[in-house]
Amino acid sequence: MSNLQLRIISAVVLAVVVLAVTYLGGAAFRVLAAAIAAAMFYEWCVISRGVTAVRDQMLAALLLAVVLAGIILGYPALPILAIIAISTVVVFVVCRIAGQDAWVPAGLAYTGLSGFSLAFLRGDDQAGLVAILFLFAVVWATDIAAYFVGRSVGGPKLAPAISPGKTQSGAVGGIAGGVLAGLAVAIVAGLQSYALLAFVALVLSVVSQAGDLFESWVKRRHGVKDSGNLIPGHGGVMDRADGLVVAAFVLYAVGVLLSGPDTPAQALFAI
Repeated sequence: MSNLQLRIISAVVLAVVVLAVTYLGGAAFRVLAAAIAAAMFYEWCVISRGVTAVRDQMLAALLLAVVLAGIILGYPALPILAIIAISTVVVFVVCRIAGQDAWVPAGLAYTGLSGFSLAFLRGDDQAGLVAILFLFAVVWATDIAAYFVGRSVGGPKLAPAISPGKTQSGAVGGIAGGVLAGLAVAIVAGLQSYALLAFVALVLSVVSQAGDLFESWVKRRHGVKDSGNLIPGHGGVMDRADGLVVAAFVLYAVGVLLSGPDTPAQALFAI
């Protein structure tokens, strides 16, 4: 079996599971969001273990567990955000006192906000379901289109020092694919404001590719190829969710401005 075939099979199986849990919503999806965040933090610690202390990682893991427990139990957004902020500052101060770099608190903030954004975007209503499906469609289509357009067209590299395989043509193709996929979800769901949603899809597509590049930079900075080996053909959870979680945070932030911290999907995705 070729690596491409393995990637496709793994992606299909993963998508079916994720979409089923997404449809269920509620506690099931909050557990999924928390599991993604926990797996990403574990991989972050493994990647950076050469420059971080186990004691600092354990402290951050304990504080992250409190954050994820709040997410799973359905606590309001603002208290959880406060815990993330306070926990990050505490771990940062402890690391600086010990003469450590800021990798551990950065990982805590990155993964905590990732799980938080996914959970609160989905919420417990129909608007949340549409919002998450819109997010998935944009990010997944961006990833797929960028891969195939980049391989077919080639051309100048997008960021050769960070990710040599990515091309500018792939990035443009990814944006086009992401916008089209987002509009397709909007049309099927019966949403309005297509121009606004197309713009949001464009932003999310760009941001998801930036998130992918960020994770590539983190791995290159620490001399590793993959964040893990949990997902056959894809590597670790960070390798698969890097663009998704950054786009989720941006979409959540947009939703907060329009609808509030606890119901970020209402303004754009209510039917």
